[in-house]
Amino acid sequence: MAQTDNGDESWRGKVGALESDEITAFLAEPHIARLACLDDEGWPYVVPCWHEWDGSSWWVVPRAKSVWARYLKRDPRCAITIDEAGTQRKVVAQCTALLVEEPNVGGAWVPIAERMSSRYLGGNGAAYLDPTRDRPRWLFRLHPRRLTTWQGNDWAPKY
Repeated sequence: MAQTDNGDESWRGKVGALESDEITAFLAEPHIARLACLDDEGWPYVVPCWHEWDGSSWWVVPRAKSVWARYLKRDPRCAITIDEAGTQRKVVAQCTALLVEEPNVGGAWVPIAERMSSRYLGGNGAAYLDPTRDRPRWLFRLHPRRLTTWQGNDWAPKY
């Protein structure tokens, strides 16, 4: 490990895997996820998206016309990553997508979208979501089959 002139390595932060409570706290913050799925030709397709972690899986709410929702419906294999600068926290998971709802208005996606809007936009969440409640959305649950976490400014053993 590199050291500063005085030997202080506190700049590295806590190094290693995140504990369960740290994962929950990190995923409750408004970090944009990157969701990877396979397009119709089998190529990776990556899209930034809002997400909600419920302690065991992620929820995503694509708009009706989102091409990636059709990709997830056709082939549920996907991956998600959420990361940040600074303390370098990151969560990477291979997942299986479960289609919960086809595009609809007023479905189970609504309370999830309300929480996401509030988390990502604060007091402006309702101003963003309310005018679009009449626009159909999908609802998917992403079940992790492999989950890797890391934090701190040092090399992870592998990822």
